Amino acid sequence: MLVNAIEPDNHAAVNPLERLSGILSADMKKVDELIMAHMQSEIKLIPKLAGYLISSGGKRIRPLLTLAATRLFDDTTERPFGLAASVEFIHTATLLHDDVVDGSEERRGKKAANLVFGNQASVLVGDFLFSRAFQLMTADGSLEILRILSEASATISEGEVKQLLSISNMDTTMDDYITVISAKTAALFAAACEIGPVIADQNKATQEALRLYGLHLGLSFQIMDDVLDYSANQEKLGKAIGDDFREGKMTAPVLFALENANDDEREFWNRVISSPQSQKDEDLPRAIEILNARGAHIAAKTLAEEHAQLAKDALTSIEKSAINDSALIELLCGIADYTVNREF
Repeated sequence: MLVNAIEPDNHAAVNPLERLSGILSADMKKVDELIMAHMQSEIKLIPKLAGYLISSGGKRIRPLLTLAATRLFDDTTERPFGLAASVEFIHTATLLHDDVVDGSEERRGKKAANLVFGNQASVLVGDFLFSRAFQLMTADGSLEILRILSEASATISEGEVKQLLSISNMDTTMDDYITVISAKTAALFAAACEIGPVIADQNKATQEALRLYGLHLGLSFQIMDDVLDYSANQEKLGKAIGDDFREGKMTAPVLFALENANDDEREFWNRVISSPQSQKDEDLPRAIEILNARGAHIAAKTLAEEHAQLAKDALTSIEKSAINDSALIELLCGIADYTVNREF
């Protein structure tokens, strides 16, 4: 049942994601209870490590999207609780694996779990959380939902491998980049949204509309994350500046900067991306200077805005007669706009 935890008069001061979280607070509490219950194990290291990341302040946007995509059509069913928890477990497992692969030092403003507990424990607990996710899927009993989430899990893994192959590869194109982030980020956004109308027994056209919404929202979200890697305020966003740069990742800002690079700039990018181990302390400020001079931040944000608009457009195809709560449509559109308007 929907609970409006935020008074209407306060809406203007609260971002759409916080508003959605407030409206779905009762539902989200039940999801959190399932997350806490299913990450338990007799092996104490498992809940300790899993809890270290799960309790570190993530926005829970993916399970929130599953809840919202269900409540659009059905405000009583309890089926989305376990499936939203499953979505969060998939996401958390991929974060644990990502940080090991990337050699990350920080996650959500805290020391990365792999540095605290070790790479081996992080990988194995990530595997444990994947297993818990599939237990929750099978408990729901829908083969269609199992198909959607299992395909998303496989696609995420493929995306991570594709990204690994593109690191330090100056031949990476914008199409290559979109292919990578479609898989590693947008696939789970899409699946999290698509299963909502499946739970609510909506038609295929509605399921596709929510899938497309999630896909383009995820693309917009990741593109802006890559922009923020060169401009984020760490204290406000809990995100270190320059992680992608130090890892030699070819992201949207770099690709846009290369489109109009002069010979000196191209030589710079070739050195710092092809051989990130050769980077010097002054290279990151120089990279940011070039990105600003070439308008790469603006171009990347424009691309993110295009995908945010496509996300909103997808929602317009849903039959109004099927919608149980039209306010949620407005919030989902607001979240699409919010992804491209986060602080630099």
